[in-house]
Amino acid sequence: MKEIVKSVVEVSKYIFKRGLVPGKAGNVSARINGEDGFIIAITPTLVSLQDLNEDDIVLVKDNGEILSKGKPSSEVNMHLAIYREKPEINGIVHAHSPYATGFAFSNKKLKRLEGFGAIKSEYIAEVPYEKPGSIELAQKAAQALKEEDLVILKNHGVIATGETIEEASGLIEFAEGIAKTQFVTHMLNSI
Repeated sequence: MKEIVKSVVEVSKYIFKRGLVPGKAGNVSARINGEDGFIIAITPTLVSLQDLNEDDIVLVKDNGEILSKGKPSSEVNMHLAIYREKPEINGIVHAHSPYATGFAFSNKKLKRLEGFGAIKSEYIAEVPYEKPGSIELAQKAAQALKEEDLVILKNHGVIATGETIEEASGLIEFAEGIAKTQFVTHMLNSI
């Protein structure tokens, strides 16, 4: 468990340094499977991901019971719902990266590009806006991620899943890169 908690801290600091989560935004979690369910190690609420240490990470049982000190991210229900829907994943990263989040707030869709896995549809799936931290957002995001590894949360941000949290953070970084490329393309095409 200590290694998983350490990886949550490392990925959190990494995505902050890469500019994928500003201020106290974003959250990261990893699943720890057990004999009678699972536990997640999740970042706390209202703490910048750059300032985390291992003692800050909150352990939460699959039923929402908090098993350690601290208060988990306000998006803990979204993480739990996604893990319930996707037993094959062990990591989730939710970011507010500038370019991908720009698309989330715009009427432009983010096209899928090579390197994002199999191209099953032209655009990255979007989840209609629901209040951050709400059960409705948790349910809609979990449903959308049943068939996807990453989705855009309209007027909010982006969330990715992976077999590991490193894989999920890699998807967030990739989505930010393609969003940046498409933003530049839109700007050049408008000249």
